[in-house]
Amino acid sequence: MLEFKFDTQCLIEGVNLPNEDVINNYIKTNIKGDSLLAVGDDTLIKIHYHTNEPWKVIEYAASLGELHDVVIENMERQANGKKG
Repeated sequence: MLEFKFDTQCLIEGVNLPNEDVINNYIKTNIKGDSLLAVGDDTLIKIHYHTNEPWKVIEYAASLGELHDVVIENMERQANGKKG
């Protein structure tokens, strides 16, 4: 069994988005998980995070800008040979 089972990914598009360090710090401080990547620039950021609370990642990301390419995959199901 995985500690954090949802692979949560999204793109945030906007103007003057916070820098990667601000996003990384907020997520690490407020949402339990691992394998965090938040990369991009002030107009487009990609977030990738393993968590049991994917809705919190999406809610935070949506507060920053327009979301697209949202993906939430259940890695536990994938590990068991099922569609994630």
